[in-house]
Amino acid sequence: MWWLRALWAVVALTHCSAMDRNKEMALKLMKETPLIDGHNDLPWQMRKQFNNQLSKVDLNTIQTTHTNIPKIKEGHLAAQFWSAYVPCDTQHKDAVRQTLEQIDIIHRMCDAYPETFMFATSSQDIMDAFIMNKTASLIGVEGGHSIDSSLGILRIMYQLGVRYLTLTHSCNTPWVDNWKVDTGSEPPVHNGLSQFGIQVVKEMNRLGMLIDLAHVSEKVMNQVLDLSKAPIIFSHSSAYSLCQHKRNVPDAVLKRVRDKAGIVMVNFYNDYVTCSQTANLSQVADHFDHIRKVAGHTIIGFGSDFDGVRRLPTGLEDVSKFPDLVAELLRRGWNDTEIRGALGENMLRVLKEVERVRDSLIKDPPDDVPIPYEQVENACRTSYGYVTLENSANSASRSRLVLALATLLSCFFWVPSHSC
Repeated sequence: MWWLRALWAVVALTHCSAMDRNKEMALKLMKETPLIDGHNDLPWQMRKQFNNQLSKVDLNTIQTTHTNIPKIKEGHLAAQFWSAYVPCDTQHKDAVRQTLEQIDIIHRMCDAYPETFMFATSSQDIMDAFIMNKTASLIGVEGGHSIDSSLGILRIMYQLGVRYLTLTHSCNTPWVDNWKVDTGSEPPVHNGLSQFGIQVVKEMNRLGMLIDLAHVSEKVMNQVLDLSKAPIIFSHSSAYSLCQHKRNVPDAVLKRVRDKAGIVMVNFYNDYVTCSQTANLSQVADHFDHIRKVAGHTIIGFGSDFDGVRRLPTGLEDVSKFPDLVAELLRRGWNDTEIRGALGENMLRVLKEVERVRDSLIKDPPDDVPIPYEQVENACRTSYGYVTLENSANSASRSRLVLALATLLSCFFWVPSHSC
């Protein structure tokens, strides 16, 4: 019937009009508030596809990644934590070298495209870049194996611009357990954090480096929430209640993140969104809704994991799609304050507080107590600087011998009233 077709046409037109209004409002809010994404693995794609030969790629035209400069512009991406990631099989081998090369590629990306990227290390840098219509480019190191159990390497990486460290990737380190411990596929080694792991957390507080709990075991989540003086982040994790994958965050921990004034940056990977190979934009928005319901809108951010995952939701295929997700949140009734928080204000608050804690600890000296050698001993590591057990035993024997000789000599040269 003609009138039925006309009715459907009116409904469709109204629906499209509402969608257009949400998209327009999303773009307006994104022009006023910086969108900060917690995790993008484009630097790893530069390693995989070009062996870090940036001269062989044009980020304006590349089509083999989720991220390029036109998509960044279309997606209104104001600030990005680029991941300096190297796989777990580099642990105890060349993890530090390879991580430094990933840090180098991020610096070179900024140098090669200065009209698009501005290297950033602070909350103020993010706002400065936003005013200049550039994408603030920060560095996150994904995996504690990258520091090779060295607080000195941690400090050097901070000096190179690293502003968060994910305590583990998908492997235990000599000082912290990863999320696979909770699945039973790997045995716990430290029951969470070792003593040296506690030192790492405290030194990160002193430096002003964000502590990222994506990839850690639930025990580590709670230990760090107890220990850290600064807010923590989950740079790319979703809600466990909606997808019961151990990479996601349980409700009890979400509430503790709220109490600690931290942030959970929602991951777009299908396997963490629906625990299956397929997902859509609406199902990602469900995670935003759930976290808001459980712990409030102040702990929510975006942690896409673009260029680090194999499967992405329909409607969130690349970096250009961020405004569509923001429009979906608006359609669901999120108000301007909540949207601005999720876009970037929540992350800026966290970063500012981490910087404040750093400034309050400025008089504390760097921790220079190394990890015990027996905890890191392997065929690829030397022991320079450590006192070996053999040397320690010899030293103790020598000390006892010296003491005995001194006692004996005192018998010959001491006053007569004293005897051996």
